[in-house]
Amino acid sequence: MPGISRKVATALAASASLALLTTACTGQSDSGASDDASKETTINFWHAWSAPGEVQGVKTLIAGFEKAHPNIHVNIVANVTDDKINQALRSGGTKAPDVISSFTTNNVGKFCSSGALVDLNPFFKKAGIDPATTFPKAMNEYTQFDGDRCTVPLLGDAYGLYYNKDAFKKAGIAAPPKTWSEFGTDAKKLTVAKGDSYSQLGFMPNYHGWESTTEHYFGQFSPTYFDSSGKSNIAKDPAFTAGFTLQKKLVDELGGFKKLETYRSKLGDEWGPKHPFHTGQVAMQLDGEWRLGMAEEAKPGFEIGVAPLPVPDDQADQYGKGYITGTIAGIAATSKKQNAAWELVKYMTTDTDAVVGFANAIHNVPSTLAALKSPKLKYDPRFKTFLDIASNPNSTTTPASINGGTYLVTLQQFGYDYESGKSKDLKAGLEKTAAQIDTDIAQAK
Repeated sequence: MPGISRKVATALAASASLALLTTACTGQSDSGASDDASKETTINFWHAWSAPGEVQGVKTLIAGFEKAHPNIHVNIVANVTDDKINQALRSGGTKAPDVISSFTTNNVGKFCSSGALVDLNPFFKKAGIDPATTFPKAMNEYTQFDGDRCTVPLLGDAYGLYYNKDAFKKAGIAAPPKTWSEFGTDAKKLTVAKGDSYSQLGFMPNYHGWESTTEHYFGQFSPTYFDSSGKSNIAKDPAFTAGFTLQKKLVDELGGFKKLETYRSKLGDEWGPKHPFHTGQVAMQLDGEWRLGMAEEAKPGFEIGVAPLPVPDDQADQYGKGYITGTIAGIAATSKKQNAAWELVKYMTTDTDAVVGFANAIHNVPSTLAALKSPKLKYDPRFKTFLDIASNPNSTTTPASINGGTYLVTLQQFGYDYESGKSKDLKAGLEKTAAQIDTDIAQAK
């Protein structure tokens, strides 16, 4: 479901862990799983999708698995939140999930460090599958924590730039901007004043501007959030200073924080047909691959263009990269059917035709390198921009942390203070924010 995986989650306190068996006659000797996946069995799969088309897409995916594995039956439970998943992972039992999927990549650190989900490395090793050559680089990174691969990518989201081609033509802009300096120039050209407001805004730079979050901006700067010792690196890596400076400059040049917020407060909802990009009230939009279908369904009355987000001027050779996130899947540590569960996880996440079919069904980005190149993919030609971003080795993500997305919430809060002028000293603000992130992580251990 669009949106949920893009919001920083604060839930999750899974604390249960299962002492794994050291030997197994029929299963993975290194994983401790001991059930016989060749025998008749039923496993429970919990997922978060809720829209009718998405729910049907999951059913079709599972039907394909059951056809390939007629002895393994899957009981599907839809529209489940991370809170409910974690309660079930702690309690276990016959009705608890054996396999889960979550939109919240920010919770991978908690899933892994708590032992709520099993380490999948032994399963991959026994199956002869190398995750590093199977999944795109960023997706491979966000599904593990401290060497524990307790999750695996199950489709992805890539962020790019949507732009109003008609507005571009009217403003005399021939092509989408490739660098942030070009972007700033274009945003000003596309901004049309109307009294003390706008009839058209080139771009909404404020952090409350739908998907214009700190992590989505900063992804284009290829930042390093933590140093080798696990300490926050935001006050030391110049990427963060550059990112905050760029965003604040956009805010100031496009009218200032108060004027922009006043305009934003009167615009449509992110998930409805009156999204300001759909209506032409905003000419450029930072957003994920799902926006294309939603925008076209709204019948915008102008031609929609899609391109990668701009990059810093000194990284022009990396144009084409973007921020990546997505859905994750894992196996419950409390499951007594982990080998059967692995067969499902392996099928959903590494079988090329299965991944492609599911991506076609729910219009997300495929999560394997092979699926990204599959001729069976069906998509609007503009969607290829997101496929290219997903497979680009320079694309980035945000790293897993033991306390989930708390560090991103802290950083975003500083962003609100800095863009509004509440905090004026960027260097001091980043140092204070870094110290708070380190304190929060230390308390979570």
